[in-house]
Amino acid sequence: MKNAVIGNNKQKANLIVLGAVPRLLYLLQQETSSTELRTECAVVLGSLAMGTENNVKSLLDCHIIPALLQGLLSPDLKFIEACLRCLRTIFISPVTPEDLLYTGPDHQTILFNHGAVQNIAHLLVSTSYKVRMQALKCFSVLAFENPQVSMTLVNVLVDGELLPQIFVKMLQRDKPIEMQLTSAKCLTSMCRAGAIRTDDSCIVLKTLPCLVRMCSKERLLEERVEGAETLAYLIETDVELQRIASITDHLIVMLADYFKYPSSVSAITDIKRLDHDLKHAHELRQAAFKLYASLGANDEDIRKKIIETENMMDRIVNGLSESSIKVRLAAVRCLHSLSRSVQQLRTSFQDHAVWKPLMKVLQNAPNEVLVVASSTLCNLLLEFSPSKEPILESGAIELLCSLTQSENLALRVNGIWALMNVAFQAEQKIKSDILRGLSTEQLFQLLSDSDVNVLMKTLGLLRNLLSTRPHIDHIMSTHGKQIMQAVTLILEGEHNIEVKEQTLCILANIADGTTAKELIMTNDDILQKIKYYMSHSNVKLQLAAMFCISNLIWNEEEGSQERQDKLRDMGIVDILHKLSQSSDPNLCDKAKTALQQYLA
Repeated sequence: MKNAVIGNNKQKANLIVLGAVPRLLYLLQQETSSTELRTECAVVLGSLAMGTENNVKSLLDCHIIPALLQGLLSPDLKFIEACLRCLRTIFISPVTPEDLLYTGPDHQTILFNHGAVQNIAHLLVSTSYKVRMQALKCFSVLAFENPQVSMTLVNVLVDGELLPQIFVKMLQRDKPIEMQLTSAKCLTSMCRAGAIRTDDSCIVLKTLPCLVRMCSKERLLEERVEGAETLAYLIETDVELQRIASITDHLIVMLADYFKYPSSVSAITDIKRLDHDLKHAHELRQAAFKLYASLGANDEDIRKKIIETENMMDRIVNGLSESSIKVRLAAVRCLHSLSRSVQQLRTSFQDHAVWKPLMKVLQNAPNEVLVVASSTLCNLLLEFSPSKEPILESGAIELLCSLTQSENLALRVNGIWALMNVAFQAEQKIKSDILRGLSTEQLFQLLSDSDVNVLMKTLGLLRNLLSTRPHIDHIMSTHGKQIMQAVTLILEGEHNIEVKEQTLCILANIADGTTAKELIMTNDDILQKIKYYMSHSNVKLQLAAMFCISNLIWNEEEGSQERQDKLRDMGIVDILHKLSQSSDPNLCDKAKTALQQYLA
């Protein structure tokens, strides 16, 4: 059987159809079978697994994996090796579900707890390159996004040398590319986990330059993709590394080549390679977008350089409508990073009408894309952004209101945040559109959201809606009762200082209205709360409460006398006298100004 099936897919299929697999597995698991027989069975099964994906499916359906794992407990090394080879072949196949073996952080931990680090470490100095390489790959997978493993690796000694030093030796230029890349990945994971400092010379002088080298034209497509993605991850949260990378080997210009692949057909001799690379060119594009996003995350000058790279904005716009979800996500991430620049929002973003494809992305995308796209929209809706008008005309308010109802927390935050930006210094029609789109029920839903971010942004939205007198009076005439209820609930609830401060600021805005004032003056419960916060231990809350009082007693306005009298009867004037002696200069000033209103 073994000789018949080696290298012959037709024979493999025949044997499977004839039912050979269950029989082979039976013999493999029989304690009475000789070790030679069990080994031969494992070899034949391994050969069947080398065939088509359907072969692998047939083997999986016969529960081959538990049988092979059981085989690893045998004392016989030859049999163990045959089982391992077969397992490896099966797990390399794309049809095998990975969860049959270890994946995910909890599994990294299981391997770690069983001594994987100590047992694999000494293999890094094996005489065999293949063994060294596999050990290195194990570490790169074990340490990925796993602080526990990373923190341990830093202190592991192999032949008197610390692991990071061994990794650094492995990323020198004379080592094979695969080895350089994989050790750079190990050091990157350790750095992101906080096990190695970002300013350590092994990161700045070794790992970062090695990854930049991987991005050059000379490297193979896979190497360029992995190099750029790993570098993006390494520098993602560190502005100093972003700056260093941006001026290493003209990286920003070098990445532009990722979009022109393959560069010249004549130079490519290997037709199979060309075919492969054309199929995978989209991976290069998404890797470049990712790295641009990391490079431009913080520094204004770097963003400018990226945008000035040839056709950059057009490339992003094209990326937003590509069929590959990975490219779309990476293009949105890149756009988000660049949208943090006030300068670019006013210029490049406008020239290229970036908002159009962005709105299209927001129509029906998976959540991970929506989160980044809606964050970008928040920036495009800031008051100084020229894209704000056309975005609103294309129906953004409705879209954002629907985001606030999402199950996904990040989407709720972004939806309400963007609406808060829209409402800032907006005209009354837009404010009415927001209130209509949100509905009172939804507004209250958001004000009672368990997440403090959602609550703060919703209060920010309310505060922006309730600005300028005619708007305050108009909104309070239609939604006054509900808004006052919400304010009362928040001031009574268990909330932090920031939340209560925002809420008191909303009250101060209401107190600034002409007719809206009456909603406070006729609500004794609210007046008592303002009085309570005037004597609070926190100065921020005292100041916010003072704003409410000042707006209520201001002299030039109709009915100020009655309001002053009512507040005096409540004991407000006594508190003002006390506050005018305050050690806080701000409070002291505000109290004196308010007392002058009584004297005028």
